[in-house]
Amino acid sequence: MRVIVHLSDIHFGRVDPALIGPLSGVITRIAPDLVAVSGDLTQRARRSEFTAARRFLDGLPFPRLAVPGNHDVPLYNVVARLATPLDRYKRFITDDLSPVYRDEEVIVVGVNTARAFTWGETVRSFTLGEGRINEEQVDGIVGHLSGAPRDCIRIVVTHHPFDLPEGVREERLIGRAAMAMAKLSAAGADLFLAGHLHISHIGHTAERYQINGHSALIVQAGTVSTRSRGEQPSFNVLRIERPQISVERFVWDPATHMFAETAASIFRHTGAGWSSAQ
Repeated sequence: MRVIVHLSDIHFGRVDPALIGPLSGVITRIAPDLVAVSGDLTQRARRSEFTAARRFLDGLPFPRLAVPGNHDVPLYNVVARLATPLDRYKRFITDDLSPVYRDEEVIVVGVNTARAFTWGETVRSFTLGEGRINEEQVDGIVGHLSGAPRDCIRIVVTHHPFDLPEGVREERLIGRAAMAMAKLSAAGADLFLAGHLHISHIGHTAERYQINGHSALIVQAGTVSTRSRGEQPSFNVLRIERPQISVERFVWDPATHMFAETAASIFRHTGAGWSSAQ
């Protein structure tokens, strides 16, 4: 079995400091094989925010894989946004924008979907926020997934999501999603981890893409910041042992000042792909 803690949208600069100790503590007790962070470690890509993010990550004595989010790109410094959009992220977090973690049971591939200028929220006459994935990036992921042993669970980590909860506008979907999913499904992708929306969500690729009966899981983490969308701060814990994946959601309880586990969603792999076992 492999255990992955899935964090997203921590937003140092907009996180309640009172949560950080309990968050580190519960992750340490879980003792994951991997901590996967799907972007937006900071609120405005400031040095102080990246310093706090790095301090937090260094306090977790586990392998980690991180990808940047749109908030990890400078907002108001247009020169830096154009010339060196991820300079601080690479300096403080990692200079690897295509990270890979692999062992005997899982292969996890991260990819940068943050862009300096994309269609999305309008700020001072330019647009930003929504992300894209390009064909070269997809081909790189496919190379890693295709080279993994047959029984490995194949996982892709992005900031921007491949699926959307009900009520979220379609523009929030990662750009070039259909192209990417066609190639990644052929490479046997089992699981997609993302964030960005600050809403917890689990979906199946078959519901949106309907590619040759392929059904992978799409798991979205909420946020642990104060930028909630009606949810308490939360993160996911995945327990993976083919042919089963369980997804547990740990939610902040203001009464106890702790993160408490909610009921797990359990999925099994069949000839039709991943489906609910409950």
